[in-house]
Amino acid sequence: MELIKKALEFESRKMSNMTTSDRVSASREAKSLILSLNEIYKETKDPEIMDVMKLLTAKKQKIEKRLKGNPTV
Repeated sequence: MELIKKALEFESRKMSNMTTSDRVSASREAKSLILSLNEIYKETKDPEIMDVMKLLTAKKQKIEKRLKGNPTV
C-alpha cells in the first residue's frame, strides 16, 4: 500500500521551523491522506489503517493548534 507508506512518511517528518504557509499545506496534506485512508478502511476494516489514521489525526491536531495560537486573555 503506497498510501500507507506516504502517511507514515508524513507522520515521521519534522515539524519544527515551519512557516505558517508550510503548516497550512501540511494540515491540508494530512487531511487528504486521512480521507483517502478512510475510504480504504471502509472497504477493508483493517485495524492497521485505523492506527495510521489515528497517528495522522494527532499530528494534524498539533499542527492546527499551532496555527490557531494561544488565546489572549
